[in-house]
Amino acid sequence: MGTDRVTVRWNGKRQLTGWDSAGHGTVMDARPEYKGEGSGTRPLELFLEALAGCTAMDVVSILEKKRQDLRGLEVSVVAEQREDEFPKIYTKISLVFTVTGFGLDSSAVKRAIELSEEKYCTVRGMIGPQVSVSSDFVIVEARPSGTPLIGGGE
Repeated sequence: MGTDRVTVRWNGKRQLTGWDSAGHGTVMDARPEYKGEGSGTRPLELFLEALAGCTAMDVVSILEKKRQDLRGLEVSVVAEQREDEFPKIYTKISLVFTVTGFGLDSSAVKRAIELSEEKYCTVRGMIGPQVSVSSDFVIVEARPSGTPLIGGGE
């Protein structure tokens, strides 16, 4: 682990480009009503993406260790931002995990999400008690491997 380093450069108006230590870039921008052009993700929305990405990586890892036949994972996040005072933090964050697999054990999925939230997800661990975070999940049953689609081809 250790030290992470990122760089953010202003490109004009409200647009910024950030790079992580490996050189991966992210464009950030404000909405037009805040002198931006809407040409990139808002920084606060990047936080939500980081939360979803962090917990998704944990859930995938945990389900693989539990030998679950995971085929897909999508995390949708909805967050409510306070409007009456600064900083305008998110006060309520809801995550919904859509987990696709064959014969997935719902208790394993539930436990994987709990372990991520309570123990492993670093981004979640940085959220203070002033923010309510809730999670739910839906399991989508996949076909067994090798089962052909009607009309042929997979």
